[in-house]
Amino acid sequence: MAISLFTSRVVLQTLGVKDFGIYNVVGGVVSMFSIFSSSLSSSISRFLTYELGKGDQKRLNTIFSTAINVQVAMGIFILIIGEIVGMWFLYNKMNIPAGRLGAASWVLHCSLIAFFINLISVPYNASIISHEKMSAFAYISILEATLKLAIVYVLWVAPFDKLKTYAVLMLMVSLLLRLIYGIYCKRHFAECTYHRVHDQQLLKDMTGFAGWGFFGNCCYMFNTQGVDILINLFFGVTLNAARGIASQVERAVTQFVNNFMTALNPQITKSYAAGDMEYFDKLICWGAKYSYYLMLFFAIPICLEAPKILHLWLGIVPNYAVDFVRLTFATSMTTILGNTLVTAIQATGKIKRYQIVVSLWGVISFPLTWLAFKLGASPLWAYIVYFVVYFVLLFIRMPLVKHIIRPSMYLKDVILTVLVVTAVAALLPTLLCFAQPESFLRLVEVCILSVVCTGATIYTIGMKANERKRVQSFILKKVHKQ
Repeated sequence: MAISLFTSRVVLQTLGVKDFGIYNVVGGVVSMFSIFSSSLSSSISRFLTYELGKGDQKRLNTIFSTAINVQVAMGIFILIIGEIVGMWFLYNKMNIPAGRLGAASWVLHCSLIAFFINLISVPYNASIISHEKMSAFAYISILEATLKLAIVYVLWVAPFDKLKTYAVLMLMVSLLLRLIYGIYCKRHFAECTYHRVHDQQLLKDMTGFAGWGFFGNCCYMFNTQGVDILINLFFGVTLNAARGIASQVERAVTQFVNNFMTALNPQITKSYAAGDMEYFDKLICWGAKYSYYLMLFFAIPICLEAPKILHLWLGIVPNYAVDFVRLTFATSMTTILGNTLVTAIQATGKIKRYQIVVSLWGVISFPLTWLAFKLGASPLWAYIVYFVVYFVLLFIRMPLVKHIIRPSMYLKDVILTVLVVTAVAALLPTLLCFAQPESFLRLVEVCILSVVCTGATIYTIGMKANERKRVQSFILKKVHKQ
C-alpha cells in the first residue's frame, strides 16, 4: 500500500496531469471489458471453492480445465472487439488533447494485451483463493509492488515518451506475474494441470452463473468507468486526473481490506457447501462489519486531513482531488457493507433474482449523473448520486437475502452498529481538526487520535461480549509468550 501511494505521486509528477488523466480514462475504457473477466472469475472461484468443500478432486480438475477453455476463448474475442471498438471510440468520441492521440493509442493496445494476460490468469488465481494459500498472494503482491517501484525509476530516467513507456512497462509486469502464478499453481495444486475436457453440463452451469454475474457487472460498469467517460466528455482530462488520484487512494486502502475479504470468502462458500448454516450466517455479518472497521481506520484521518495529505503526497494536487477523495471513501464504505451478501448469494448458486433487482436499481446512478451534468451540476454530483443510490441499495438487498440470513439481524448487528461506531469514532478527531489551523503537527495529532478513538470505539461499542473476550484472550496469549 505504501509503495502504491508513493509510485502514484511520482507517476503523476513524471507524466503530468494531462497524461496521467489520459492513462486513467483510456485504461478505464479497457477496464470496461473486465465485466467479462470478473463475472467469469466469480463463477470459477465459486465452483472451485464449492467442490473443495465437497472434496471431489476429479471434479476440481474438470472445472479448472473447463475454465481455461472459456477464458482463452473469451480473451481472444475481447482482444479483437476491444481493438476495433476501442480505437473507434478513442479517435471519434473521447476528449484527448491535441498531439496525444498516438500515445493514447499505445495505452489502449498495451492495456488490452495486459487485460488478456490477466484474463487467462483467472483460473490460477481462483485456485489459490479456493485453497486459501494467502501467503502466495502476499509474496507475489510484494513482488508486484517492487516491480512497480522499479517502473517509477525507469520512467523517471527514460528518454522516450513517458506515457508510452509507462504503458509498455505495466504490460511487462502483467506478463511476469502471469508466469509466476501459473508456475506456483502447477507445483502446489493437483487440479491445476490442463487436460482437454468437454463437460457440456458444467459449461452450461458455469456460463449461466457467469451470465448473471456479467449482467450485474455491466450495470456496475456504467457507474464506474461509464462515469469516468462522462467526466471526460463534460469536464476534460484534468478532472479525470483528479478522479484517478481519488481512485488510487481508494484502491490502496480497499486492496488492504479486500485481502481480508479474499481470505474470508472461501470460508463462506465452504460452510454453505458443508451445510454449516450457523457458521455461514456468522461469517456474513462478521465479514461485513470488520471489513468496514478496517476501512474506518483509514477513512477518518484521510477524509479530515485530505488537503494536507494530498499536498505532502503529490506536490501537485489537481482541482477537485480533495473533494473526490473524501466522497470516494463515503461511497466505498457504503458498498463494502454488501460484499459478504454477494458472496453468500453466489455460494447458493441462485443469483438470478438478486442480480436483476440489485443491478437494475444500481445502474440508475449513471443516467442520474448524466442528467446532473447536463443540467450544469458540478462533477461532485457523480459521487453524491452514487452514494445515495448505493445507500438505499443496502435496504433493498434485505428482502432478497432473507432465505439465507435474517434481515433484522443484519440491520441490527451490522448496519446500525457501524453507523454508531462511525459517528462516535469521528467526533473527537473532527473537533480537533476544526480547533487548530492546518499544519503537519495537526495532521499527526489527528491521525493518532483517529486510530485511538476508532480502536476504542470498535472495542467498546462495535464488538459483542464474546468478540471482546476473544480479543482479550489473544492479547494475553501474546503477552505470556513474551
